[in-house]
Amino acid sequence: QVRLVESGGGSVQAGGSLRLSCSVSGYTYSSHCMGWFRQAPGREREGVAGINTGGYTYYADSVKGRFTISQDNAKKTLYLYMNNMKPEDTAMYYCAAVYRLVCRLPLSSRDFTYWGQGTQVTVSS
Repeated sequence: QVRLVESGGGSVQAGGSLRLSCSVSGYTYSSHCMGWFRQAPGREREGVAGINTGGYTYYADSVKGRFTISQDNAKKTLYLYMNNMKPEDTAMYYCAAVYRLVCRLPLSSRDFTYWGQGTQVTVSS
């Protein structure tokens, strides 16, 4: 059974940083695309960043230059480093995975099979 568990969310002031982690179990780390999504109240879930088996990364324009996605295949953990955070980054953040050689772009929640339960990130001005 595939299980994704996020951690690292919290509250931070604008300009601050957070690191999200997603621990993966029951999932074969090969030919995969993994991503971070976020959803603010009243808004659709949006893809923030993605990474595939080969380490190719993708970022939404709204986070490019501020967020970094990475993966530790040995630890089966996905990370999202968030710097220079803004109030508009406030949302529930989810990690997701799908067995696919490359990520289909732009990231769409419809393309992902496995999801974590989410972790809340709040950025105050």
